[in-house]
Amino acid sequence: MMAWLGATAVAMVLPVIMVYLIVGNIYTTSENMPLFLFITALGVMIAGWEQFIEGASGWAPTLVAIGSAVLVILYVFWFSRYGRQPSSQFVVGSTLPEFSLKLIDGAPFSSSALIGAPALIIFYRGNWCPICTGQIKNIVNRYQDFEKLGIKVMLISSQPDRHSQNIYARYNFPGIMAIDENNQVAERLGIAVRNGLPLGISGGYSSDTVLPTVLGTNKTGTILFADQTDNYRVRPDPQSFLAILRRTGAQSK
Repeated sequence: MMAWLGATAVAMVLPVIMVYLIVGNIYTTSENMPLFLFITALGVMIAGWEQFIEGASGWAPTLVAIGSAVLVILYVFWFSRYGRQPSSQFVVGSTLPEFSLKLIDGAPFSSSALIGAPALIIFYRGNWCPICTGQIKNIVNRYQDFEKLGIKVMLISSQPDRHSQNIYARYNFPGIMAIDENNQVAERLGIAVRNGLPLGISGGYSSDTVLPTVLGTNKTGTILFADQTDNYRVRPDPQSFLAILRRTGAQSK
């Protein structure tokens, strides 16, 4: 009984993580998810103890626990990570590369339009990514803080227009929302991911996506910070880049 309890606990870890990410409306997690790893290890130990020490169970619960633990470990330490090399285009202190995009209303947009005010630029994967949508909601909730500093906030994704329009309306996003058609800008900036769309995602999304990236610039277009996360679950807290923008005096006024 205890062996199967331990095995069940381990088997439930990955589904619970998925539900937590999808319905929890969160924008970041800890890198290694220690609580879930602790539950995984504890479940394996319970199953193993019951088999090898107590002799009260056979191999079945132990194998279920070990197999489930392997899946959790692969998710935390392999699937969640990109093995990313930071793009040389986003060196702090350098000038933001110029690029052109399309706004969700179809109008053309050039990054040069960001000059004259500090800017926060977020490349996100798409509406299908719960961490990305949580990140956007968090930005919207803190938008007054950006307005006080005169910061322009821009969201960029290569997803189909209708999905960007949907999230723009869902959160009543007050900033700039742009579309990187065919992922061309992401390719040029070194943050594109070929065939990065997870299996099972439908809705007309392209198989190519982007590495989540957050950039902060001052009013001259100089990059003040660049968060190039190597883990799709880990995103910067708005408080951290607001602090950098305040500290560097990156205000429009």
